[in-house]
Amino acid sequence: MTTTSEPVTTSTATEGAVPQPVAPRPTSGSRVDVPALQQMLLGRWSEERAEARRMVAAHPELWKQEGITKEEHREIALAQMRQMVPFGQVLRAFPERLGGGGQAGGANLVGFEELVAADPSLQIKAGVQWGLFGAAILHLGTEEQQDRLLPGAMDLSVPGAFAMTETGHGSDVASIGTTATYDPDTEEFVINTPFRGAWKQYLGNAARHGVAATVFAQLITNGVDHGVHCFYVPIRDPETMEFLPGIGGEDDGQKGGLNGIDNGKLHFTDVRVPRQDLLARYGQVAPDGTYTSSIDSPGRRFFTMLGALVQGRVSLDGAAITAAKIGLAIATKYAEQRRQFSPAAGADELTLLDYATHRRRLFPRIAEAYAMHFAHDELLDLFDAVFSGREDTPAMREDLETTAAALKATSTWYSLDTLQECREACGGAGFLAENRFTGLRADLDVYATFEGDNHVLLQLAAKRLVGDYGKKMARAAKSPAGVAGIVAEQAKDALLHRIPLKRLGQTVADGAGTRAAGRLLDADVQRELIAGRYEGMVAATALGMRPALKADSIRAQEIFDDNQVRLIGSAAAWAELVRWDAFTKAIGTMPHAGTRKMLTLLRDIYGLTTIERHLDWHLTNGRISAGRAKAVASTIDQLLKELRPDVLDVVDGWGFSQEHLRAPIADGSEKVRQDEARAYYRELRASGTAPVSEKELRKQQAKSA
Repeated sequence: MTTTSEPVTTSTATEGAVPQPVAPRPTSGSRVDVPALQQMLLGRWSEERAEARRMVAAHPELWKQEGITKEEHREIALAQMRQMVPFGQVLRAFPERLGGGGQAGGANLVGFEELVAADPSLQIKAGVQWGLFGAAILHLGTEEQQDRLLPGAMDLSVPGAFAMTETGHGSDVASIGTTATYDPDTEEFVINTPFRGAWKQYLGNAARHGVAATVFAQLITNGVDHGVHCFYVPIRDPETMEFLPGIGGEDDGQKGGLNGIDNGKLHFTDVRVPRQDLLARYGQVAPDGTYTSSIDSPGRRFFTMLGALVQGRVSLDGAAITAAKIGLAIATKYAEQRRQFSPAAGADELTLLDYATHRRRLFPRIAEAYAMHFAHDELLDLFDAVFSGREDTPAMREDLETTAAALKATSTWYSLDTLQECREACGGAGFLAENRFTGLRADLDVYATFEGDNHVLLQLAAKRLVGDYGKKMARAAKSPAGVAGIVAEQAKDALLHRIPLKRLGQTVADGAGTRAAGRLLDADVQRELIAGRYEGMVAATALGMRPALKADSIRAQEIFDDNQVRLIGSAAAWAELVRWDAFTKAIGTMPHAGTRKMLTLLRDIYGLTTIERHLDWHLTNGRISAGRAKAVASTIDQLLKELRPDVLDVVDGWGFSQEHLRAPIADGSEKVRQDEARAYYRELRASGTAPVSEKELRKQQAKSA
């Protein structure tokens, strides 16, 4: 158990002295092996992640500067990107023949995710350049197009925009209005935004720095619309930075955050691009206008092209988790040092972490950050399996798309909510820009919207989950045994809805008190409750939407609308289960017994907090007894008390140095102030010259009367 909480500080970083992660505090029999935990959390691509962290820590010029204008921030962000090019980290995904690292999988993404610790604007602007603009050329272009177009994107001599989203169609990419009509006489595509709603919108690098764009448009040739394809389009003269003929745009101006990125709009009027600049990996147009594709189905072709760009959602999931960890580390370190209110006259004031409400505000979020971390590691493995080419199959791509959608949506919401809670938990100090909460939250606000609106992403994931359930039921219904199984399962579920579980003798039903609390710490019980909620929601949604299969389009839309809220909720429930499973699996890989026990404690906090969050569902659906429901809150509170002595070891396990946190309230100065105040009052009391309070004086007078 930790016996002291002396802060560890590091000197200002320089290029010659790279700071290390926060060292563990002196302990006596500590149950957490912090270095082992830090190494575990670096994950499969530990050196690549550590290298990115070292770069952030050692280069203060990459850190966000508060209080500057958007114009200053934009130019600084561009200069920072130019500075990073020689490091090579941002070029990992690109072909070795062009000077890249040939690592298009997880090794590439972990480096991008860590840039959020420097400045979210830098992370996203880098993501626009190399993860969207460059990645579109890499993943949608042919080898010839890669050789011709990628070098400028890689070395930043051609800053680029990723022109997909339109004013009138955000998440509905299939319905975008921009057209690219082939002219066989000149062997050119003519690109137009035929109405105001078709203007490309919210594009990074569009307002000021971009000289080219990857433009998504409906490909029309020989009178046939072949759906959305991507085109490489120069947009500015690189010498004058003026728009080229037929191209116009507007600056999106000041935003709620991420003002280091020059977001803007683009529109096109009869802009001609050569046939060779259709990024043609999945669709080609011959000189005479004949269209060919290796993917026959237009729908599957569309999703394949968009799926090639899923890395944005994967990296946002990781970056959001990292930002939340930074906020939690700052808030927890401050709460360990900050004292408020004395329990008795002459006694020291209590630290914030000595209060149950404060533990409730921070500790479950710390546990959830761990759960999200381990699930993200599995998402990176899935991404790497697909993008390395080892398991690049349609089924694996569909799994990747579903998982990335569900995890990105829920983690970005979690991060925003967590940063706000951390801000409030630090009082007025949390509102100061220097302590980073307000800036981080403002910058991450749009994470809930871009790379797919979170509600739309959850709907995308849920359709897959519900569809898989429907297919399973359809297969089962083909045999008498399968039909009997469906009937039995539905009867069992109906019975659970009508009869208290205790009367059924279910393992998830028991009395209140110690017995109920003990059962809640059973991993099988936790999983049964979390998985049962997801499975119940999916089954109910699938059954509710089943009539739509035979309905006309109008009625089908009505049925979908009746089930949409529950549909989205089922995907969020699945994400919770994915995280619980990933956490449980990760615990078994930790060899140090004390640390493994601590991870189990964190997993239990996450699991029970998840169950508590949805107690209404568990109770109304007969999945949990009233006695156990009452025990959930008290069990969580007891676990949070158990975590209290070691919570700093737990957040230090994330491996952030002071150069990553950069918040004065987390650098140990608060402890210095508190110790100074305590020493002052001790000396004052010992001197015998301390004034007597009016309240104490009245007590003395009452006794002597």
